[in-house]
Amino acid sequence: MVVTFVSNYINHHQIPFCKEMAEYGPDVEFHFIQTMPMEQKRIDMGWAVDPGSYSFVSVYYEDKKTCEDLILNSDVTIFGWSEGIVKELEEKRLSSGKLSFRVSERIYREGQWKMISPKGLINKYKEHIRYRKKPVYLLCAGAYVASDFKLIGSYPGKMLKWGYFPVGASEVKTERKVGYPIKICWAGRLIDLKHPEFAVNLAEKLKGLGYDFRMDIIGDGELKKDLERSITEKGIEDKVTLTGGKKPEEVLDYMKAADIFIFTSNYLEGWGAVVNEAMSCGCAVVASNEAGAVPFLIEDGVNGYTYSNGDYFDFSNKVLLLFEDRDKILEFGEKAAETIGKLWNPKHAAAELIRFCKGYKDGKEPAFSAKGPMSAARIIKPAGFLRTMQEKNRLE
Repeated sequence: MVVTFVSNYINHHQIPFCKEMAEYGPDVEFHFIQTMPMEQKRIDMGWAVDPGSYSFVSVYYEDKKTCEDLILNSDVTIFGWSEGIVKELEEKRLSSGKLSFRVSERIYREGQWKMISPKGLINKYKEHIRYRKKPVYLLCAGAYVASDFKLIGSYPGKMLKWGYFPVGASEVKTERKVGYPIKICWAGRLIDLKHPEFAVNLAEKLKGLGYDFRMDIIGDGELKKDLERSITEKGIEDKVTLTGGKKPEEVLDYMKAADIFIFTSNYLEGWGAVVNEAMSCGCAVVASNEAGAVPFLIEDGVNGYTYSNGDYFDFSNKVLLLFEDRDKILEFGEKAAETIGKLWNPKHAAAELIRFCKGYKDGKEPAFSAKGPMSAARIIKPAGFLRTMQEKNRLE
């Protein structure tokens, strides 16, 4: 069975899954087609990957003929984000009746009320709706994706849970103990939608309550100077370190050393791969339920804590629960690592995708997984109009 994954470029979030596909076994031939070079800003952030380092990667802009043949004639073709570069080939493949998948984050992240645009609906018909009766399945990279696509009547009964699988649990296992100071980690770009100020405000609250802790805020961005000023004004320089930007492997080292990982992005966060990574590292995660990864990965009070509607007070209170019951930190960390180790990891995702595709190829009714990747994506209502009015509501 030949499986081809088409996307803009190979990156460190995709490599673990692609390697699992490529190494699956002799009955699976896997190809990744890169349609464009990585943007300089991502290279500057330490995300550069040499496509020539991986035998399964073909570069569209260097060998169009081979890539076109793979897109059109593979047993299974998966379309990620290709910036419209292979649009005509994509349309031809999706219309062909051959098994195909599309990976998508939300299409109405800034609010489902935006779907009323007639021009937008025409575009959505061309991109999605017209394939509703074809063997084209939607891999929902986020818990609220299915709701957006149901709104326009696309992929009925063919929407499956998916996501990003940046690191396998076996790669980051570490034995944990919770001592003092309790170590807290936040990681991401320092921009509005990720609300890094929640971390700073939390540190002020914890210090005021007399807790012994240290907090690392990892990342760069336009809010860095504001955060530096706020840290100084609040008198928490002894508790909080702004580390600046770090390479992906360095961020993992911080996570391995942390007891608690806080994830404060709002509904504009399509996925949030740092949640996977922190859970893999055995952190107890307190996360915004609005971000795409969180409802898939975290069950509130079981393998972490979640908070709703961007509510800072709910967020800070959930963190306080961990300080008041330190056993929960280890319990949540162990269960979080188990969630990634058993379900949300690249090896399991690859196996479930291949199982689904083999069943289809053998003429069987496609069987969704019971849970995790390739299970049915249920409809979860995203942030409503009033909630979007509480934020700057713009993608960055």
